[in-house]
Amino acid sequence: MKTVKVVAAVICDSLKEMNRIFATARGYGEFKGQWEFPGGKIEAGETPQQALVREIKEELETDIKVGDLIDTIEYDYPTFHLSMDCFWCEVIKGELKLLEAESARWLTKDTLYEVQWLPADLGLIEKINKKMME
Repeated sequence: MKTVKVVAAVICDSLKEMNRIFATARGYGEFKGQWEFPGGKIEAGETPQQALVREIKEELETDIKVGDLIDTIEYDYPTFHLSMDCFWCEVIKGELKLLEAESARWLTKDTLYEVQWLPADLGLIEKINKKMME
């Protein structure tokens, strides 16, 4: 099975507070309308952090600061294996503009489970919820 290596930005209101996180709904493809964290594929020669900065600029037209790695999610979809490095991030310049996603929401620890997450993202949500409860 082919492995797809991607990065995801868990954009929060502040790397210190983490009261709200930003999630997007896919605007295309097999999982259209399901929720995920913005990001994308790592290109040759890029570090995961560089890929994340580039992807967020392309998808949301904003600049982010990449913080700590939350986890690397390994998930088998029917046609490929996903390996996703997930980082805490915060906006440092610009407004979040949806250039690819269908919708977006800021979620709190109380609303984290109100959206239909992509299967690979569900394990990450539990870790995020724990951190937001601290």
